Amino acid sequence: MEVSSSLKERAKKKINKLDKFFSADTEANIVMSIQKGRHIIELTIRHNGMLFRAEEKSDDMYASIDRAVDIVERQIRKNKTRLARKIHESAFKSVDVMDETTYVEEEHEYKVVRSKKFQVKPMTVDEAILQMNLLGHEFFVFTNTETKMVNVVYKRMDEDYGLIEPEE
Repeated sequence: MEVSSSLKERAKKKINKLDKFFSADTEANIVMSIQKGRHIIELTIRHNGMLFRAEEKSDDMYASIDRAVDIVERQIRKNKTRLARKIHESAFKSVDVMDETTYVEEEHEYKVVRSKKFQVKPMTVDEAILQMNLLGHEFFVFTNTETKMVNVVYKRMDEDYGLIEPEE
């Protein structure tokens, strides 16, 4: 889609709201699209090897931008302690992210309720998607015959497919 200058400015202004959490070398990527009349924004922020991602759909691109930024901010606030431990104490700028009007859900420990082992078989991406669909799963782990690396295919909310592959 053609992005207007006012839409670009709004996105920059909203993303700058997150500057208080990140250092200057942080990379943000915004993809705006319209599918079936829905305004979709995909916001991805890379910082010190961590990814923060939000995808939002609505009837208005401005509202989608606002909600996506709010989602990322909520992710950061909710997991601030865990993220600080994982990335290093200096990963986030020192800032008081809580005030008396902000409610943030208490951080809880993650609980693995099931563990499964399986054989990672070599196959093409198309074969992996077919296998995933045959199993009725939302994702499928396999060894890509072209790259010889472990990949994941997954079903996206827009009914298309995604591929996750490691960087070399």
